[in-house]
Amino acid sequence: MTTHEGAIIPEGVEADQIRAIEQERLRALVEADMEVARQIHANNFQLINPSGELLLREQYLDAVASGDIDYLVWEPDALQIRLSGEMAVIRYSSQLEIVAGDQRAPLRHYWHTDSYERRNGQWQAVWSQATEIR
Repeated sequence: MTTHEGAIIPEGVEADQIRAIEQERLRALVEADMEVARQIHANNFQLINPSGELLLREQYLDAVASGDIDYLVWEPDALQIRLSGEMAVIRYSSQLEIVAGDQRAPLRHYWHTDSYERRNGQWQAVWSQATEIR
């Protein structure tokens, strides 16, 4: 294990695999690659967005697919991971620019916390929360 700004970051194949899956999830959302996004997001996935709104998996992914949520930029910093058995929690900050409905949010900094569970040997996102850094 190494430390990054005081946080413990697991090293190894499993931690690297989870980091890669999260980066692939972000890429899929930015590119609206719904086939990949649907594989990574568990059926019971829930998002709490920066406005405090709860979106269930289909609400969220349908909005991305339709362009109602359009991620223009999503650039994460180092992904910090906590692993425990079949669960992993990822925390990172990012720069994010998004259009949601008719509202465009310019490039801003956010904190993200994502929970993953290993289901049938595959890591899937189950909860996600984003908070704007002011």
